[in-house]
Amino acid sequence: MVSTDGAADASGERWWTALPPAGEGPSTRWTSDAFAAELRGWVADAVAGLGAGALAGLEPVHQRPWSTVWRASTTGGDVFWAKQNCPHQAFEAALLEVLARCAPDRVVPLAAVDPARGLHLVPDQGEVLGASVDPHDTDTWCRVVAEAMHLQRELAGCTLELVGAGLAPLHPLDAADYVVARASQLSALPDADPRRLDAEASLRVLSRAPRVAEWGEGLDALGLPLALVHNDLHANNVFATASGMRFFDFGDAVLAHPLTAMFVPLNVLAHRLEALPDDPRLRRVADAGLEVWSDVAPAAVMRAALPAALRLGRLGRVESWLRVTATMTPSELAEHGDAAAWWLAAVGDEPPVS
Repeated sequence: MVSTDGAADASGERWWTALPPAGEGPSTRWTSDAFAAELRGWVADAVAGLGAGALAGLEPVHQRPWSTVWRASTTGGDVFWAKQNCPHQAFEAALLEVLARCAPDRVVPLAAVDPARGLHLVPDQGEVLGASVDPHDTDTWCRVVAEAMHLQRELAGCTLELVGAGLAPLHPLDAADYVVARASQLSALPDADPRRLDAEASLRVLSRAPRVAEWGEGLDALGLPLALVHNDLHANNVFATASGMRFFDFGDAVLAHPLTAMFVPLNVLAHRLEALPDDPRLRRVADAGLEVWSDVAPAAVMRAALPAALRLGRLGRVESWLRVTATMTPSELAEHGDAAAWWLAAVGDEPPVS
């Protein structure tokens, strides 16, 4: 059993006592005729069961080391998207079942799912927000962040279901132990391993552990519960519909302090705006997210704790990169293998909003 309150599990160990186990890279299988035939059979059965007609076409659109996404069209004129994640992020299929039950109006509808194989199918939702939003449109970014926080609030009673689906909990009180463990594990990898954290960076990370502990204690003192952190929340992972924002692509998700969820959107926005941490546009977006939780903790107190939350938000990026690099091929590792070490080394850097 995994604890969500900062304590160890029943075995006395936390889930990060070892790196995610290595395995055969799924990207090779995803480009095989055998996988295409397997997926075609599953999608054909799914759309037939939905009454959408027969499967007319199925083609790969995004082939990445961490996931494969295919576009399916039917004789009835409908379009669907099928996805399978790499093994350590295959929990997304089970997670989507929980989200569909607990917050159906805030996520993309789920047309079919096979948690055992990590497959899911969703109906086409049109153009993603990123295709049309102006990066200078602060109002839209305020909506994205606020509605992501509302999704957290709606899932408040589903924490055990989220963990049961495979969502890894990272309590702020565990952040320092996590940093020490991951730094030790990555620095112990062979010199030739692209994932390796070099000795200098390892010492720097380990020296920051006491500060990481302070940041975690400060966040814990806010009294906010652990919540779903999308961990890859940018404008290409959300649809703006007439009824509100609908989120998707939860393969990177973790269960963590809710304010850490603002790290990715604020970091993306800061880069696009070329904005400094004291930019009022960034602060306005941050305040929109804080407002959602202001009935639980005072907004001024949360605002003071936000830099710590944004620093610890980088740990989610560490974890998702460790999950996906564990099953990469050598050539994929050569391109992406250093990502987790890079994020871990950056944990103490200046946050996107001061």
